[in-house]
Amino acid sequence: MSENWITIKEVQLNNNCPECYNNSGLHLTFKQKFIETRFYKSISNEVSHEMTCKTCNTTIYPVRWKKDIERVFEYHLKAFEPKSSSVKLKKIAWVVIAIISLVIITVIVLSVMSI
Repeated sequence: MSENWITIKEVQLNNNCPECYNNSGLHLTFKQKFIETRFYKSISNEVSHEMTCKTCNTTIYPVRWKKDIERVFEYHLKAFEPKSSSVKLKKIAWVVIAIISLVIITVIVLSVMSI
């Protein structure tokens, strides 16, 4: 089973970076958890966010955010719409379901015929 985070939305912010004070390097990224196993692929409801500065290559944690950054973050959080959670079965899962169904139907038919 592999769990990955896929980027759903990335926004460039015009706020000053708390580390290097550059106003063109901040990026806010929203990610959603993606799970893949042998039998299915799934997008979960888990969402994370990360703010980085591309100029000084640092992650800006919420403790370092100033009020203007918090306001911009709240705005983008309200505007963000995550993908709906879903599950997609792979071919092997459908094969297993078909085989189990055939076995159950065979058992039922044989038990009815023996009565």
